Amino acid sequence: MDPPQWTGRDDGPGPEHLRWHGAVRPLAGAAEPGTALIGFASDEGVRRNKGRTGAAEGPGALRRALAPLALHSPAPLYDGGDVRVDDGDLEAGQRALGEAVAGAMAGGHFPVVLGGGHEVAYASYLGLDSGLGPDRERTLGVLNLDAHFDLREEPVPTSGTGFLQIARDERARGRDFRYAAVGISRTANTGALFDRAAELGAEYLTDDECSPLALEKVLDFVRAFTASVDDVYLTLDLDVLPAWVAPGVSAPAALGVAPEVVQAVVETVAASGRLALFDVAELNPSLDADGRTARVAARMIDRAVTGRCPA
Repeated sequence: MDPPQWTGRDDGPGPEHLRWHGAVRPLAGAAEPGTALIGFASDEGVRRNKGRTGAAEGPGALRRALAPLALHSPAPLYDGGDVRVDDGDLEAGQRALGEAVAGAMAGGHFPVVLGGGHEVAYASYLGLDSGLGPDRERTLGVLNLDAHFDLREEPVPTSGTGFLQIARDERARGRDFRYAAVGISRTANTGALFDRAAELGAEYLTDDECSPLALEKVLDFVRAFTASVDDVYLTLDLDVLPAWVAPGVSAPAALGVAPEVVQAVVETVAASGRLALFDVAELNPSLDADGRTARVAARMIDRAVTGRCPA
């Protein structure tokens, strides 16, 4: 679908009054490389995973939350519109998003994908894999801010299978699967999922290990992981945040990771020079009291975009 019209408060002309809504332009015909926003309006993976549906409306809510934010970086911003999954054909939708991401990368843009359920992860990977080149020798690391491993073994792809799908694709191409997760909840992942994470060589910190008092330990973990790979795919599942901060998700967190810790991780990866793609998943506007989840997600997107150092 074509990008929507961005609107919001206008305080006057000039960069000193700039807000997101005044900077975003359509991706089609963009000449100068910049950030390309692409929506993935899907909750089919959440439905298959027996979660609370509604994340298909996430991209629109994220745009509305981003629109009024003051913008302190003049780098070009573009909107490529949405890939929608309305017919239950998740697999086709994932391929379509992959093509959109790869196309944006071919134009020199940094892709930011607005989900959608966390089935967006495999779709983002398809685009990133194509955009980086099928014969790439550069190492790719997946860093997941999430309460869940999303390494489920299921008959069909769901919002909980994405990273197992990525692992299998990477290994089928003879590559190491480099996966790290921050915010894993021991009560939200079975022993079988912890075993699978160990089998795949996944690195992780639990939510108990990610308190604000342990911030430097968390950032040391993140810095070590990003330094060990050439390119980083950073994915933020909003259910990593506490339920009172992010109520509008399919599976609210009982404990979660404080927003200041999540923000510091996003900023650290963005400043590393290795961030190749960022996506945000699981925003469910129908459950989002006062738009709290959308607003904190918009802040994370703003920090990733304005703090990113290109490789």
